[in-house]
Amino acid sequence: MDDRLDDDFIQQINQNLGIAHKVSRIYFSGTDERQDVLQEMMYQLWRSYKSFDKRSKFSTWMYSVCLNTALTYKKKSKRRKEESLTHQHYQIADPPAGNRDATIGLLFEAIAVLSPLNKAIVLLYLENMSYEEIAQITGLSKPNVSVRLVRIKKELEVELKKKIKPDDDVNL
Repeated sequence: MDDRLDDDFIQQINQNLGIAHKVSRIYFSGTDERQDVLQEMMYQLWRSYKSFDKRSKFSTWMYSVCLNTALTYKKKSKRRKEESLTHQHYQIADPPAGNRDATIGLLFEAIAVLSPLNKAIVLLYLENMSYEEIAQITGLSKPNVSVRLVRIKKELEVELKKKIKPDDDVNL
């Protein structure tokens, strides 16, 4: 790529880097795995930037590339056999989380049980994207996005109710 394209790409990525972090957090729980998929996302974005035709917003295109990369990476990682960490491997306890962090953590745990497509839809919805934009990124129709969101919200409500005890001090 020429220098102008390089600079434009870097500027756009820096402005929208949160997209890649959000997508990786939705699909991957381990820090190392998130870092690996972030690196792969950046590579795929760089590789396909020349084909970005600017018919949609950069952020919409970036969501599409990041979601596809995360799903592909997830499929490939299922094929690899990795030994899971056991309690013996843990050495440092996590710092206590604040109430807001606990609430966000519960939400991510609830989202983790969703199907890959529903994870993508809820992520885009939480980013305040319109149904039209969500449909464009996921390849679904606008009415299908609407129906899925209603079902996803019900599914998340059920999951959160399972995770929250009546005496927990969590504001949803």
